[in-house]
Amino acid sequence: MPYYHTLGQIPHKRHTQFRKPDGGLYSEQLFSTEGFSNDYSLLYHVHPPTEIIKTEKPVSVAPEVAEEKMLSHRSFDGFKIKPQKDFLQSRVPVLVNSDVHIVLASPQESTNSYFYKNADADELLFVHEGSGVLKTMYGSLPFAYGDYLVIP
Repeated sequence: MPYYHTLGQIPHKRHTQFRKPDGGLYSEQLFSTEGFSNDYSLLYHVHPPTEIIKTEKPVSVAPEVAEEKMLSHRSFDGFKIKPQKDFLQSRVPVLVNSDVHIVLASPQESTNSYFYKNADADELLFVHEGSGVLKTMYGSLPFAYGDYLVIP
């Protein structure tokens, strides 16, 4: 049985014309990891979410694997990672396989100049140190030491 949570102004019926006060249409977006067959959100935007300001050349984020099929006991001191200014550049893969990538990161600054979306996978972040605000299309989520951030 589906359950619904509403926040803000929404139309009385899903997938219908939803008009702004000036008479224009809000843009509807289905946000889901598995389409209509699982949990999903219908988001309504003042500006279309497909509106692109700028695109840049894609960058591969695939980790370079040093040793394949090599199982051994390991110990990682994540606090010795070289800090980088940018969050994405600071990520260091330590364990990877076809299902999961475990990375450590030590960003020095907030990522304010761009938005990031991992189109290939969900991300789970654990905050070992510091605090900040994760800005999402659902709003701003403050986080601090000990928090988990799940980003679908």
